[in-house]
Amino acid sequence: MSACPIPTGNEVAGEFDTSARVEVERWRDGRRETVQDVVAEEVPIALEYNGISHAVMMATPADLEDFALGFSLTEGILADPSELYDCEIVAGADGIQVQMKVATERFLALKEKRRNLTGRTGCGLCGAETLEQAVRHPAAVAHAGAQFSIDQIHAALEQMQQGQQLQQLTGATHAAAWLRADGRIALVREDVGRHNALDKLIGALAEAGEDFAGGALIITSRASYEMVQKAATVGIGFIAAISAPTALAIRLAEETDVTLLGFVRRQGHVVYARPHRLR
Repeated sequence: MSACPIPTGNEVAGEFDTSARVEVERWRDGRRETVQDVVAEEVPIALEYNGISHAVMMATPADLEDFALGFSLTEGILADPSELYDCEIVAGADGIQVQMKVATERFLALKEKRRNLTGRTGCGLCGAETLEQAVRHPAAVAHAGAQFSIDQIHAALEQMQQGQQLQQLTGATHAAAWLRADGRIALVREDVGRHNALDKLIGALAEAGEDFAGGALIITSRASYEMVQKAATVGIGFIAAISAPTALAIRLAEETDVTLLGFVRRQGHVVYARPHRLR
């Protein structure tokens, strides 16, 4: 599979602009000042398969090749990275198109269950037309897999923060990070949407041939149902979230044998499901 080429040119920023400077009024201690602030960009990203538009997601315009592959895998459109033959990123006046060519068998299956959806920053299921589409149940992940100590999980938070460059600049993005069995953060992806950050991370890991059973997912958001669903779909068996899970996320983690931690802080954490991967 060839990587998606990123267009060049100032208007698309070669690597697209992920932030912008704006003039704001800042109030502090009852005093007003006019200053320059840096805010995160949010752009419509259209994901197309063999010439057919399938989804439009509001996302940070970075790591779009990772996003395309990760979304395709976590949504069950592709079963393997090799089924993505090619993709091209095209900038337009209203947004960015990610034009993918996929295996004919997968495209025909997609046409059978095709749905139009519009994803927003806080919604991973917007536009699902049926209850069956809204709640998918992946197969259980491998019961074995990497185990992690409490110290490794807590240390991973600080490592991840060092890789959150856009968050440090704007304060507006989520991150998903990959913790290897040796306790090192191997990769971080950021986006204004938590689902997008996860898809970008999964796409990058799949492209690199990473063993999904051999690491842990660290996320800066709540562990909502779709975060667990996306992780379980590709075989990730360990999720540590900074915020809380939902009840549906906990039930799905139990069903798919995913170790799920929430409220992970330096001072502690809460185990919500399947603690057997926690040393």
